[in-house]
Amino acid sequence: VQVVESGGEMVRPGGSLRLSCVASGLDFGDYIISWFRQSQGGERVFVAAIDWTGSNKVYEDYSKVRFTVSRNNAKATGYLQINRLRPEDTAVYYCALREPWNRAPLRSTQEYAYWGQGTQVTVSA
Repeated sequence: VQVVESGGEMVRPGGSLRLSCVASGLDFGDYIISWFRQSQGGERVFVAAIDWTGSNKVYEDYSKVRFTVSRNNAKATGYLQINRLRPEDTAVYYCALREPWNRAPLRSTQEYAYWGQGTQVTVSA
């Protein structure tokens, strides 16, 4: 199984990015996709999640306005759109997959079966 994120780069405040997460070696449509982020020296924190149908999405309070999670099962790809980027959004963003039967809290990083290597987002003027 391989999970690869891309799309991170350095952008100015107010800009937008769309991060991608491509998974192979598994039946992508069977998994919940979550996004986490980790700033330098900080913990890995939950950003958003989307179920296998794409109909049910979960966000944190800080991510529910400017962040949009989506997926395309035919392309085995998940997405995280971030608008009106702020310097505090600077972090490594990770994609993680877990089985839909797992009812543990989405924020629990240890409950995820597969992780990507992360993609760096830097927001700076």
